[in-house]
Amino acid sequence: MPFSRLTTLLSFLLWAPFLLLACAQNGPEPFDLLIRGGDVVDGTGSPARRADVGIRGDTIDAIGDLSGHPAVQVVEADGLVVAPGFIDMHSHSDFTLLVDGKGLSKVTQGVTTELLGESGSAAPLVGEARAPVEKGLGEMGITLDWATLGEYFARLEREGMSVNIVSMVGSGRIREAVVGFDNRPPTAEEMKRMKELVEEAMTDGAAGLSSGLIYPPNGYATTEELIALATVAARYGGFYLSHIRGEDERLLQALEEAIEIGREANLPVEVLHFKRSSMRLGQEPDPSIQDAAALIEKAQQEGVAVHANLYPYSASQTTLNVRLPAWAQEGGNHKLVERLRNPETRQRIRKELAALLSKGIAGATPETILFGSTPYEAHKNLQGKRIAEIAELMEVDAAEAYLELIDKAEGQTRAIYFGMREEDVRFALALPWTSIGSDGTAIAPVGILARSHPHPRWYGTFPRVLGYYVREEKVLTLPEAIRKMTSLPATRLGFADRGTLAPGFKADVVVFDRETIRDRSTFTEPHQLSEGVEFLTVNGELVLEDGEHTGAKPGRVLRHKKGEASTD
Repeated sequence: MPFSRLTTLLSFLLWAPFLLLACAQNGPEPFDLLIRGGDVVDGTGSPARRADVGIRGDTIDAIGDLSGHPAVQVVEADGLVVAPGFIDMHSHSDFTLLVDGKGLSKVTQGVTTELLGESGSAAPLVGEARAPVEKGLGEMGITLDWATLGEYFARLEREGMSVNIVSMVGSGRIREAVVGFDNRPPTAEEMKRMKELVEEAMTDGAAGLSSGLIYPPNGYATTEELIALATVAARYGGFYLSHIRGEDERLLQALEEAIEIGREANLPVEVLHFKRSSMRLGQEPDPSIQDAAALIEKAQQEGVAVHANLYPYSASQTTLNVRLPAWAQEGGNHKLVERLRNPETRQRIRKELAALLSKGIAGATPETILFGSTPYEAHKNLQGKRIAEIAELMEVDAAEAYLELIDKAEGQTRAIYFGMREEDVRFALALPWTSIGSDGTAIAPVGILARSHPHPRWYGTFPRVLGYYVREEKVLTLPEAIRKMTSLPATRLGFADRGTLAPGFKADVVVFDRETIRDRSTFTEPHQLSEGVEFLTVNGELVLEDGEHTGAKPGRVLRHKKGEASTD
């Protein structure tokens, strides 16, 4: 039997006479869990200090020298770091947690809370929004039995999960539900209905309004439409979360729009995966990531609460569709596929795509795009290959291969784009107002959730920050990195009792080895769990023990209430 740092029931039985005597003599009540002798990094940015952490129920009861204090379970954390559980500010686990609530790829990173609901949130699922989601869920073996965010939350709670979740309501999902996939302004009556759906979601516990403005039908919304919807979220104390309209030469203009929405709707703004992408190969970007940071800091000085998160990789991931002309995507995936299967429109799309692929833009050439996933069985052997290689295998040009992948998958593909610079990642990571968001999904290296070729950020985001950028590259100190993963995002989400190790706070705690923590997932072999996280508690219950999942699912839906987040 391998060495374990956890002392549990056997020890408790041995201590039972002492515990009974202590109670009889009015001694201290035993902790449910005592994490003993670790280097506590409390999430505030303060240096590590050696201390014990005593937990009762779902709450941290005491921190300090707790030697001699009885406990039902004891974790020996000597030589390990003890920190608040990590908060993932950008996650897409909305549906995979219904396939497998263990959230293995996330908890092995030290994640205890995930923010869900970017643009295509789990609800509302009414009108034209319902059928495409129902089809996708069916392929994962999930029955769609909810329409509202409240009903989705109830489903999660019934099935159980190992992480806490918070969710936004997506402007794109609301537009699908009311306007459909048409590229047109909503009528006055439709706008009224869209506002009602935002209000319903906020009442159900959404944390705010999100948008994904490079995706149809999200991108059909005007700034004025988004301000109107965000104003409803603001009345409930929510914030605005955005995948902005552009991260290339349009970066500053796109950031200005997000800032304007925050200013006009009077609510905080969170920019997703802050980056500068799609530069011409071999050229300096204009504007730069430094220009973008200066714009955000100017807005902060003017009183707009705008911040951002990022993942620690110089490659992004989204659908193959994003490189197609906008007109080809109007009406949703089914209309796109119709156009691809019409010889005349396919040729027009192919011509425009070929022109783009030949421009020498990073992340938009056949050599800088890696095919990620497809539901089309005959193309699964192409997952993990570059478009240039796939074109050779198909014996067609790159544009035709690209369209064939989309066509056979009926628009449901994913790809990895190598379109960023490493120096820009380091710059953004070091900014004091950026937090960490994986833009990944809770999956596992076996079973149905291992059938695609995901970005390594799904498995490795948080250990990569701690292992590579802290320990090896020293871009951040350990206390600062942990602050970015804990108290900083907790403040953004309105949590008064999570994100810091302190008495009275919820017992979401990660215990890891600073010398061994690392990401193992790669772009060629992504399905590899990270290493170094030894113990993880969620709401006081052990989810990881000696690096192995216990099977526990103590996660909660953290519903946002007007002006605050509820963690009941």
